[in-house]
Amino acid sequence: MTPVLDIRKLQVEFETREGTVRAVDQVSLSVNRGEVVGLVGESGSGKSVTGMSVMGLIDPPGQIVNGSILFNGEDLADVDERRMRGIRGRRIAMIFQDPMRTLNPIMTVGSQVVEAIQAHTPMSRSAAMAKARDALGAVGIPSPEERLAAFPHHLSGGMRQRVVIAIAMLHNPDLIIADEPTTALDVTIQSQILSEVQRLAKESGTALVWITHDMAIVSSLADRIAVMYAGCVVEFGPVNDVLTAPAHPYTRGLIESVPSRNKRGQRLNQISGTTPSLLALPKGCSFGPRCPQRSRSCDEVPTTNSVGDREFRCFHPGLEVLT
Repeated sequence: MTPVLDIRKLQVEFETREGTVRAVDQVSLSVNRGEVVGLVGESGSGKSVTGMSVMGLIDPPGQIVNGSILFNGEDLADVDERRMRGIRGRRIAMIFQDPMRTLNPIMTVGSQVVEAIQAHTPMSRSAAMAKARDALGAVGIPSPEERLAAFPHHLSGGMRQRVVIAIAMLHNPDLIIADEPTTALDVTIQSQILSEVQRLAKESGTALVWITHDMAIVSSLADRIAVMYAGCVVEFGPVNDVLTAPAHPYTRGLIESVPSRNKRGQRLNQISGTTPSLLALPKGCSFGPRCPQRSRSCDEVPTTNSVGDREFRCFHPGLEVLT
């Protein structure tokens, strides 16, 4: 099966006064049709920059300096902005974290959805309004015709995010990049939106990259998981395998720090230390100073190893992966 998205050794850098920041370093991952891939890691690990690179939204002083982003076989790293405008929103869509920054506060919901429809599909306004109504209904918005006349501030956070998801799904895109779209929502609404997104992706065959720091969300949503640290993918594989037998110490630390894994009265497990500055990464393995399994071999940069359908960058992987 040819992946919908196949990122190969992507490298994104930002020039700053202090020096060059390599925000994404040799990242490789793929997403198949109808598959959900979770992209997880701490803030500053390069998750959002990876997603923005796929969308062609890296602006100066940032630039893609190496690697390829194959979308249905076409390398998006080499296409011009005119070509990307034809792809962005129609064949690749993005759902951002804050719907109030995505939706225009002085336009009705209906006007914004119609504008998104007509940007890529010539049709009358009445036909576009009918399609907009159906799109809102498809993501579980009650009384969609009434919601078309509302302004964003008239809707709850969950409703606004559903509108953004509906806009992303308008043209049945091949790929959706979702950048922590449920972080600001309460647990009940979050669960409903996750269920809707998963259903829509499976029914339409849309490939989905879900960017998050929440391991609990990934465990219930994703088919495969890519764990990022300091700009690199340190582990990639089927979500159940990675969560039950993590190969990389950083992945293990993320899992063990989830509060629900601790018994009442026990201290919350933590990963020692802090994420390093991308301007002053440690020698060798970037996770080395925080790793409980560090050895002299960690002074060298680890390469990507493969065991079955698992990939990881570590000199001391979990023994369960190797058996």
